[in-house]
Amino acid sequence: MEVVQVLHMKGGAGETSYANNSLVQQKVISMTKPITEEAIAELYCSTYPAVIAIADLGCSSGPNTLFVVSELIKVVDRIRQKIGQKSPEYQVFLNDLPGNDFNTIFRSLPSFQNRLKKQLGTGSGPCFFTGVPGSFYGRLFRNNSLHFIHSSYSLQWLSQVPEGLESNKGNIYMASTSPPDVLKAYYEQFQKDFSLFLKCRSEELVARGRMVLTILGRRSDDPSSKECCYIWELLAMALNDMVLEGLIEEEKLNSFSIPQYTPSPGEVKSEVLKEGSFTIDRLEVTEVNWNAYQNEVDLSDAFKDGGYNVAKCMRAVAEPLLNSHFGEAIIDEVKSLLIACPRRRLSLSMSLSPLLKADYLIQQLLYWPPVCVCV
Repeated sequence: MEVVQVLHMKGGAGETSYANNSLVQQKVISMTKPITEEAIAELYCSTYPAVIAIADLGCSSGPNTLFVVSELIKVVDRIRQKIGQKSPEYQVFLNDLPGNDFNTIFRSLPSFQNRLKKQLGTGSGPCFFTGVPGSFYGRLFRNNSLHFIHSSYSLQWLSQVPEGLESNKGNIYMASTSPPDVLKAYYEQFQKDFSLFLKCRSEELVARGRMVLTILGRRSDDPSSKECCYIWELLAMALNDMVLEGLIEEEKLNSFSIPQYTPSPGEVKSEVLKEGSFTIDRLEVTEVNWNAYQNEVDLSDAFKDGGYNVAKCMRAVAEPLLNSHFGEAIIDEVKSLLIACPRRRLSLSMSLSPLLKADYLIQQLLYWPPVCVCV
């Protein structure tokens, strides 16, 4: 599987699109907002740059893409008004893989910029946007050209499916039945990718630049623990049922693997220290409930159903991968198996409490160049 070519969230604005099924990710951005705002404030107050270059890596598409940028700009604008400073200009780079729905982002920019101007009022500097298609596991920008880097819910995706997974038959990811060599292959791929990511970003950031990363992770030391793998085990169960029904070939299933690794805080810290380009200022783990609607009222039964919401979220994330490998015809059957089968529906409900009621988010604020390590 060529991950760079096929990995992207489902585009457009339809019912099953990522834009309409990313409330969990939106909740994550809101929950981690204090750290992000603190970082951009410290950056601005340390140098008062005339131009602030911001990169959002793994920006995807939909309302979350521009929400982060607008909040960062508002923080800087409040500070500069308070101290009577002339507004900087803003250069915003939106990065994701080539298959991302950049067109939807670009179409939304005029209305977004008009709203932002009204919110900021007179005196705010212009904001320029550039789309940057490409893998963040490589250089994307010129040396010393970025002041602030943000990435949320993206770095758990690997640059490629790890090699040596032939013994992981019947699974599509790390699972409780996966052999040790499979777990090792996933971890080594994460180490390689994350180290390269850090190296590339250190070359692109200016001195005293900031980087805030929010990664889907886990608390457990076991990479195959249910807190990070159970969702993919449910999808594997659905695909195995389809093999038994003759809807897909067993060989096709055994050659399909999810290119993702959800690290523990210790694994993240170890790679940052080993690579050596950054100082860790903060490293925190936060829980977010999978059911983004759980605190809402006046919702239909469908939206109150945690299993229904998890299945929709999984479809928005995994559909491009499934379509590329198995063909488009299977996706509705997969969703049906996930939310209609009583046995599996029960599993989904159980996974929300207590096994998978939450994602574990590892958020870190990194400084460049390194001085000391504070966690």
